[in-house]
Amino acid sequence: MGKENIKTKTPFMKVIKRHWLLLLMLLPSLLYVIIFSYVPMTGIILAFKRYQYNGGIYFSPWNGLNNFKALLISGKLGMVTRNTLLYNIAFILLGVVFEMGSAILLNELFSKVFKKVSQSLMFLPYFISWVVAGAIMYNIFNYEKGVFNHIITMLGGTAFDLYNTPAAWPIVIIFLRIWKQTGYGSVVYLAAITGLDQEMFEAASIDGASAWQKIKYLTIPSLMPTMMILVLLGIGNIFRGDFGLFYQTVRSSALLQPTTDVIDTYVFRLLIDNGDIGVSAAASLYQSVLCFITIMISNALVKKANPDYALY
Repeated sequence: MGKENIKTKTPFMKVIKRHWLLLLMLLPSLLYVIIFSYVPMTGIILAFKRYQYNGGIYFSPWNGLNNFKALLISGKLGMVTRNTLLYNIAFILLGVVFEMGSAILLNELFSKVFKKVSQSLMFLPYFISWVVAGAIMYNIFNYEKGVFNHIITMLGGTAFDLYNTPAAWPIVIIFLRIWKQTGYGSVVYLAAITGLDQEMFEAASIDGASAWQKIKYLTIPSLMPTMMILVLLGIGNIFRGDFGLFYQTVRSSALLQPTTDVIDTYVFRLLIDNGDIGVSAAASLYQSVLCFITIMISNALVKKANPDYALY
């Protein structure tokens, strides 16, 4: 019998000496992550403190769980959590349908010029900030001076006061999100489609498969791993709202808050209107813990069903 091969670990300092140039190139990125991702995490302690400006983050007096009690007593935590969850579920589900559908339709276009023009027009809303989008929307749907109501009244109809109709806003917000994100999200699916083996599509065409059959039995199943990764990434932020979308379009209307207020805008108002840094930090920590628990459970379920689709 031969001797067993024994793998010895290379000393840490020897690795540094051998690869010092590569590690030096990695240093700026490492410092960036530490400074902007890990150092700010120490601010979590604000959720358990009664913040005082003269004491700062680290020397303010401890407050125990009083900040979390204040959140529960406010009576709005459940409402904003529900709104954030339901909106993000709609964003994820409809996002998959529109983004994947747009990518498949663009891939099926034969005219390269029309394909590029269509993709550019779909991608354009992504570069429009929510500040500009909110201003455009306000000038269109303003009750007194909006273009939409002006046209309706000219045709003999009754003006519609969108900014005083809370029931209409879930549809408006979902539409705005899909309008802005579809072009950007479709790029990922288009990249995945271009990476597919074209021989299986050619074989399907030889066998007489129609365009719809190739989409149904080849393209969509091949995009499932990409879709699952994007869905899991979306679930990881399912308790985080798009602050620009919810704040710039709603314009801080108290009447619309029951249907449009999310955790992010609630935390912002706690900080700006009330100036209560401790309670706003507690709400932000509550949001982060919910996101962490959700992504861990979702990834575990996906890993159990199909390990190839899991994030880790």
